[in-house]
Amino acid sequence: MHVALGSERLLASSLLDGKRIGIVCNPASVDHEYAHIADRLARFPRAELTAIFGPQHGFRSDVQENMIETGHGTDAMRRAPVYSLYSETRRPTAEMLRGVDVLVIDLQDVGTRIYTYIYTMAYCLMAARQHSVQVIVCDRPNPIGGVAVEGPMLEPGFESFVGLYPIPMRHGLTLGELARLFNDHFGIGAELDVVAMEGWRRDMYHDETGVPWVMPSPNMPTLDSAIVYPGTVLFEGTSLSEGRGTTRPFELVGAPGVVAERFADRMNERQLPGVFFRPAVFEPTFHKHAARTCGGCQIHVRNRDQFRPVLTGVSLVAAFRAEDPGGFAWRDPPYEYEYQKLPFDILAGTSGLREQIEAGTPAEQIARAWEEGVAAFERVRQRFLMY
Repeated sequence: MHVALGSERLLASSLLDGKRIGIVCNPASVDHEYAHIADRLARFPRAELTAIFGPQHGFRSDVQENMIETGHGTDAMRRAPVYSLYSETRRPTAEMLRGVDVLVIDLQDVGTRIYTYIYTMAYCLMAARQHSVQVIVCDRPNPIGGVAVEGPMLEPGFESFVGLYPIPMRHGLTLGELARLFNDHFGIGAELDVVAMEGWRRDMYHDETGVPWVMPSPNMPTLDSAIVYPGTVLFEGTSLSEGRGTTRPFELVGAPGVVAERFADRMNERQLPGVFFRPAVFEPTFHKHAARTCGGCQIHVRNRDQFRPVLTGVSLVAAFRAEDPGGFAWRDPPYEYEYQKLPFDILAGTSGLREQIEAGTPAEQIARAWEEGVAAFERVRQRFLMY
């Protein structure tokens, strides 16, 4: 199956003719020929590339860790300034937008509320409205499909750079659909055009699209990582290893002192849908528990249509906490520019999930509590579906 990307359709149109272009992109912003959008624009005969903007991890995605800001610079090959939107500012300033008629956004999202690229897009929309700049969002596939929606809704008071708006953890929207939702439903009000894909269906995973997989960020190496990410990203708010510092981040999870075989057996006894937990022992090379042996499991998704990543992630966090209550801890702030609330709470979008885990509430019961919020979101979501 060949899915025509929004960026490919944009460059085949006249929408950029005579314009000065700013591009928000990173290494995953490639087309079917692996050509980068910034290179395409730099050679585009009918427009001028005047600025490049990079999200978290940088325009070149060369900064490994979270919460490490990137600097500004100049791209000698493309002869354009490079501005970091993960620096002293998360949104383009008036100076950065000087000489930009149209701000094009071509970023690969991974279908999870906490992935910061979608809020870089939201901040770009806000800045564009303030400075009277048009925005064009080039749509890309949601790599984990556009059907399933799951997880707790973000509650008022828990807004952060990993969650600005009340949407569930797995949102089931494409970048372009999110842009329209943010701009229209949540009232940003920028001058926005979304260039849709051709040939994408909501039930498609990334490996069914024919679109090249390029790591959207340093710790998202594979589609398998993205599939489990809506649940195991919660590990970032704990003392547990989410597998950073291994070759399988978010698929390998564990902690020192955990007996892998016993833990995996207990998880498999629960018969969670579409998943098998293989005992795994690993040693992260950096980040949490670097150079220490961790016991836990690798998450193997057997049926991705049945698999419920958020339910699985919550079940794992609760099981690790029960396995080693003395060693388990909720991570302390700061986290992603939030200095007061617990990182787990801003990841979850609520303190309720942590409180339910602490109270010993079964994960399946916790998941049932999401249903009302997800149903309300689904009614809003329907208005913004493009495919």
